[in-house]
Amino acid sequence: MAGDSVDSYPAVEDHGLIGDLQTAALISTDGTVDWFCAPRFDSPSVFGALLDRRNGGHFQLSPDGVDYTSKQLYLPGTPILITRFHSADGVGELLDFMPVTGAEATDRHRLIRLVRMVRGSMQFRFHCHPRFNYGRDPYELEVHPEGDVFRSPTMSLTLAAFKNSLREFDARDIKRDTDGVSASFTLHAGDIGGVVLETACPHEPRALSTDEACDLLAETRDYWRRWVGGSRYKGRWREVVERSAMTLKLMTYAPAGALVAAPTAGLPEQIGGQRNWDYRYTWIRDASFSVHALLRLGFTDEAQKYLLWLDARIREARDGNLPLQIMYRIDGSPDLPEEVLGHLEGYRGSAPVRIGNGAAGQLQLDIYGEALVSLELADRNGLIAPYEGWRKTAGLMDWLCEHWDQPEDGIWETRSGRQDFTYGRVLSWVALDRAIRIARRRGRPGDIARWSAERDAIYQQVMTRGFNQERRAFVQHYGSDILDASLLAMPGLNFISPTDPMWESTLRAMDTGLVSDSLVYRYDPKASPDGLAGTEGTFNMCTFWYVQALALAGRIDDARLTFEKMLTYSNPLGLFSEEIAPTGEQIGNFPQAFSHLSLISTAAHLDDLLDQQG
Repeated sequence: MAGDSVDSYPAVEDHGLIGDLQTAALISTDGTVDWFCAPRFDSPSVFGALLDRRNGGHFQLSPDGVDYTSKQLYLPGTPILITRFHSADGVGELLDFMPVTGAEATDRHRLIRLVRMVRGSMQFRFHCHPRFNYGRDPYELEVHPEGDVFRSPTMSLTLAAFKNSLREFDARDIKRDTDGVSASFTLHAGDIGGVVLETACPHEPRALSTDEACDLLAETRDYWRRWVGGSRYKGRWREVVERSAMTLKLMTYAPAGALVAAPTAGLPEQIGGQRNWDYRYTWIRDASFSVHALLRLGFTDEAQKYLLWLDARIREARDGNLPLQIMYRIDGSPDLPEEVLGHLEGYRGSAPVRIGNGAAGQLQLDIYGEALVSLELADRNGLIAPYEGWRKTAGLMDWLCEHWDQPEDGIWETRSGRQDFTYGRVLSWVALDRAIRIARRRGRPGDIARWSAERDAIYQQVMTRGFNQERRAFVQHYGSDILDASLLAMPGLNFISPTDPMWESTLRAMDTGLVSDSLVYRYDPKASPDGLAGTEGTFNMCTFWYVQALALAGRIDDARLTFEKMLTYSNPLGLFSEEIAPTGEQIGNFPQAFSHLSLISTAAHLDDLLDQQG
C-alpha cells in the first residue's frame, strides 16, 4: 500500500460499497478493500485500513509498475462495483461483488475480485494483508495447492485465484510473509483473472474457474436487477433514488431485517477531531424512517421485516417494564459497550477510534414518535400490527404519558447533560397522536382519553415554552435561543402549519442561522456546547429536511435548487456520508442511512408538489 502517512488516506467519498445483505466492504478507487467486517456488519474488522493504513489490514488489487488513473461506477441496476484503470498500455476493469447470502445467518461470506482486460495489456499486483479483530489477533498462514488460508484464533479467511490465473503466476513471484500474500500477473486484451476471498470456508481452498466466477457475477447481477425492478418510483430523480434504495438494502441485515446506520465505525465528523462514533448498529429512529422510504418505493416486504424487528424490541421493553433503547445490535441484543482502540491511529489521525456506542443508554424521547410514525404508516398501508404487538405498543404509550415531561439527551446524542429538548417533546406529541389514529381506525383498545389529554398538554407546552419570542423561532430546548435543524421536521409531521406565522419566522431564522449556501448545520456547537471538543460539518439529512420545509412553505423553486445542489455533493457512485465538510468533501461514517433515507423521501415529496404545479 503506497505510503503510510495520514496524507495517504483516500478521501471518504473515494470508495464504493458492496455487500451480501449480512456484511459489506468498502473499496477505494485504487482497488483497495480497506474496510470489511465479518461475519456481520458489527463484527470486528478483517480489513481496517480505513482507520489505520499501516496496522488496519487491507487487500489491494491494482496495476503494477505503470502510471494509471482510475474511475469507479456501478454496473447499472446493481451494487457490483467496477473500477476502471486507464494507462498508456491499456484499460483494465476490476469488478468487485459479493454473492447474496440470503436470510439465514452464516459465517461464510465471499468477496470476488474479477479482473478483465479491455484493451492492451497490463501487469497487476495483489496484496492481501488481513488484520483480524481490528488488528489485535495474530494469524497463521496455511499453504494449500489451490490457495492459502489465514487462520486466527476466532476466524479463517481463504484466498484462491481463478484457475486460469494460476498459469499466469510464477510460483517464485508469490510472496508469503508476515505482511500477507502478494503476487503479480499479466493480462492481455480479452483475458479474465481474479481472486476470491472467503470467510469460514468449510473445505480446503479451491480455485474457481472463470466460468464459475462469471456465473456468480450473473446471478448477483440478476438478483439486484430483479429487486430494484420492484421499485414503483418513476419520478424525476429515478437514478439517484434507486441507487439510494440499493444502498439501504446493502445496509440491511437480512436475517433480522434491521438497518445499520452505516457500515463503518470511527470515520470523523471533523478531521483530527474526537467525534468518531461506531454506527454499525440499528437505531430505532433511522430504521423507523426507513419504513416511509421503503413503502413509498413499494418495497413492502422489507418494511414488514423491519416492523417485525421493531415489534420484538417493543415487546421486550414492555416485558421488562423498560423504555425502548435508542439502538440495538442488528440481531436485537441491547449490549453495546463502548471501547477505545488505542492501537489504531484513526482516519487521517482522527483518534480516538471507538467501537460499541455508549449512547445506547441515553434517554431520547423522540424515538417513540419515529417508531409510531412508522407503525401508523404501515397500518395505513395494510401492514396491521398483531394483537400482542398492539397491546405492547399501547403499554409503551402509557409509559410515555408518565415520562414525556422530563429532561433527556436529545436526537443528536450530546454528552453535556439532559435538557428539555423541543424536538423530543414534538415527537412525543407525534407518538401519542399516531397511536390515537391507529386505535380509532382499527377500533383497538387503549386509553385514548389519557393519550389525548397528554398529547394536548405536550402541544401547549411546546407552543408556549419551545418558542423563543425574542428569536421569533422554535429553539433547541426550553429557555434557550439556540436554533436546531431537527425542528425542520415540525410541519411535515403536521405539528404546525407551514403557513403559521410562528413557523414562517422560525424558517427565516434558520435560513440565516443554520444554512450555508443551501447546506444545513444541525446546530452551533459553540452556542450549544455538546460535551465534545471541535466542530462538525453540515448534516446531510438536515439539508434534505430543509428542502422539504421549503417546499411545504411554498418556496418550490428554492426547494428544487437546494435539492439539486445537494445532489452534487454525492460521490460519483451516488453515495452520501453523514456530513459535508466546509471544503466540500464528505466526512463522517459512510455511506449513511439517514442521508439516503431522507434523499428518497425528499425526492418523492418534491415530485408530488412539482406534479401538482403542472
